[in-house]
Amino acid sequence: MGADVGVVSGIGKVVGAKLTQNEIAQINKLVEAGFYLNPSDFIRDAVREKLAAIKVIEYRDVDYQTAKKEVAGYFQMKGEAYASDASTDLQLDYGLICKIMDDLEKEGKMETT
Repeated sequence: MGADVGVVSGIGKVVGAKLTQNEIAQINKLVEAGFYLNPSDFIRDAVREKLAAIKVIEYRDVDYQTAKKEVAGYFQMKGEAYASDASTDLQLDYGLICKIMDDLEKEGKMETT
């Protein structure tokens, strides 16, 4: 499932997208108000903003004991944090983080609220 892409030059490509009449009208109002040079300028800006907002996390493949030491150290350093933050910061699977947190709590090495 790819996008319809046409070569413009060595610099970029044209990608087609269907928009509703309402979306087009809203974009045109922003262009008329001077926020954007033209509809293409708005669309490029919207795509860049969306791409910047999406953070792709590649999880590291580490053994359980190594991950456990890292998680324990992370929470010791941070004090309080969400498991999702630890997952992102340590690049470890969220499920693994939760299991380690449960184990650390059972061992009395961590308190969860």
